Amino acid sequence: MAKPKIIIVDDERDMRDFLEIMLRKEGYDAAGFPSAAQALEYCKANRCDLALTDLKMPGMSGVDFLKAIKELDPGTLVIMITAYASVDTAVEAMKAGAYDYFTKPFNVDEIRLNIRKALRLKGLETENRLLKDDLKARFGFSNMVGASPAMTEVYQLIVAIAKGKTNVFITGESGTGKELAARAIHYESDRKDAPFVAVNCGAIPENLLESEIFGHQKGAFTGAVNNKDGLAEQADGGTLFLDELTEMPLNLQVKLLRFIQERRFRRVGGTSDISVDIRLVAASNRNLEAEVKAGRFREDLFYRLNVIRVMMPALRERLEDIPLLARHFLAKYNAELEKSIKGISEDAMRLLADYNYPGNVRELENIMERAVALEPSASITPGSLPVHVKERPGEEAAAPRLRAIGEGVGQASGMDLEKTVEEFERSAILDALRRSGGIKKRAAELLGMSFRSMRYKLNKYGIDDDEGAQ
Repeated sequence: MAKPKIIIVDDERDMRDFLEIMLRKEGYDAAGFPSAAQALEYCKANRCDLALTDLKMPGMSGVDFLKAIKELDPGTLVIMITAYASVDTAVEAMKAGAYDYFTKPFNVDEIRLNIRKALRLKGLETENRLLKDDLKARFGFSNMVGASPAMTEVYQLIVAIAKGKTNVFITGESGTGKELAARAIHYESDRKDAPFVAVNCGAIPENLLESEIFGHQKGAFTGAVNNKDGLAEQADGGTLFLDELTEMPLNLQVKLLRFIQERRFRRVGGTSDISVDIRLVAASNRNLEAEVKAGRFREDLFYRLNVIRVMMPALRERLEDIPLLARHFLAKYNAELEKSIKGISEDAMRLLADYNYPGNVRELENIMERAVALEPSASITPGSLPVHVKERPGEEAAAPRLRAIGEGVGQASGMDLEKTVEEFERSAILDALRRSGGIKKRAAELLGMSFRSMRYKLNKYGIDDDEGAQ
């Protein structure tokens, strides 16, 4: 790591030289300047972590220099040193942003310790800023990959709702990126510096879920040996994300409804209410209306949460994003697995584009992680892709029928060949429709036929929309 850079600004040469020698002995990179103007010019072209400056100097004063360097780089720490101490000058310096204030003659050990503390604080602030930048890079829009119309609509909606306080419900199949969308809402909002707390309601046992969300008091139940803050408390000021909310038991849904209405709750075993300021974002991969109709989800809770709904598209609904996502995951796992694979071969990309992805983006990520781990060459090739990705539409259905044809011919069973071929063709079309999510044009492309031919076959075999989408 680079040594901390400290500059000394003092019109007294002896003081300048003394501080410069002392700081270099401490291991710092130190440089002295006889005037504030010279020091400021130096800082315009060079990094400066901390400045020790005299208060009264010819030309630009120490306070004016402090204000100027803070405009240039607010992160530069400034310690004032003066022989003309007064309460007014100390207050003025601190108001202008000085880290500390010393009078001459000063205690060398005290100022040495003070510099060490100041630089440690600067290091922590820098680390905190980098951590926040990393979190935003990992969970903000930069990690939501896609340029399709479906994803563009999602981005626009997130930007529109991020600054508000309204409850949001995110829906979509498993693996579509619902938590990424929730994090993007948080990091695009005014709450971005406060906690984002995620709870997977389907991954926590029912008897522990209430305690996990709302916390508990000591002695509330066997094993509650201490008071525990719930995740709702930990999210105070930020965002609470309840994933797979439809897995929450009905008795806890009642308590959640009260919490949403009042933003107050009571710990398990507690006797007083706790108030928090949170934004609530929930998600589910189930059909909410169907869950309400079936009596598994409270209707009043549904209406409380379903103020704004973000619908995450399935990957089959944004096929044009597959190459972008594949390259994104290639770069990610190149870094994580310390590989240097340059790209994806044309044949491999064609196979990736033709696959239906029942597991959505999460499945594509798993496929790419596997491919990067196994690929021995400079580009991802079909050989490093899973077997199920390399299978063409209809192959699974074709195998038993083709075997039946061979067996029938061998046994001279009098089998109707034309009828068998038609059964196979109908099965292949149905399979392609399932893989394309019922999109006929895409199914035709998967089968290598024109859309006109596809419509003819659909009519020929009496395949309607409902059957093809099953």
